[in-house]
Formats: sequence, structure tokens, C-alpha cells
Amino acid sequence: MQTGDDSVDNHVNLVKLCVGADAVEDLEAWQAARRAGDPGHVLRHVTRMWPKREAELLAGGSLYWVFKGVILARQRILRLDEVIGEDGIRRCGIVLDPEIVRTAAAPRRPFQGWRYLAPADSPPDLPAGRPREEALPAELSAALAEIGVL
Repeated sequence: MQTGDDSVDNHVNLVKLCVGADAVEDLEAWQAARRAGDPGHVLRHVTRMWPKREAELLAGGSLYWVFKGVILARQRILRLDEVIGEDGIRRCGIVLDPEIVRTAAAPRRPFQGWRYLAPADSPPDLPAGRPREEALPAELSAALAEIGVL
């Protein structure tokens, strides 16, 4: 679990758009449905590129999810699995902890694929008793981010 303590920065995180989900609840429901259909189901996100900073990811990194331009949640990265597609191409299966941890809202500009995210730049986890933080309107978030306030 990440506590926002920046004294241990020996890991790196990933940030990724949560395509097809408008809210954290959508991701939770989708993952729960996958596990319900197959109790042994391993939660993983398959991507074309294999992270070059694998050791740093596996030293405590998380995948931070972006919903509609705002980071709102993360999942701990457990391991990276090789996945060979039907086309014979090697891909990376990012295996995730089933626990989805809500984070403070942090705006992100659009991007493709995934990006590395330093611990110092990662939003803090929300307290356990606070299930969500309402995001600012996208236009306001973008304007604040542009001037360096968020």
C-alpha cells in the first residue's frame, strides 16, 4: 500500500487511460464480472509494449487509472506476464492486485498507451473512510494544471 511517504522512491508507477469506463465504479464492476465468470481469473491488462523499467515497477509500483481526464484510482502491479497473441506477437500482461485504491483527483492530458509516473508525481491515496473525491470540472482542472496549481 502506498501511503504518500516519498522517503522510499525505489519504484516507478504507470499511468493509463481507463478506456470504456467513465468512473471507478465502472472499472470495479467490469473486473468483478470477469472474476465472477471465472473464479481463478487473473486480473491483467495486456499491452503491446514491455516496460523497460520492469524491476522498478515490480519494486512496489501501481497502475494509476485515468477516467475522463482525471486520475482517480490505482491498482498495485504484482507481476508482468508474457502473453503471445493469436498473431504470434509477444505482449506484456500487467497482472494487477484485485484491490482498487481510490486516489485524490489529479488531471491528466490525453495520451496513448501508458506512461511512467514517478512516486513524487503520483496522487495520494484517499483515506479508507472516504470512497471518492469529486473531480473538478474538466475545463477548470485543465486550466489549473496549465498554470501549475494542480
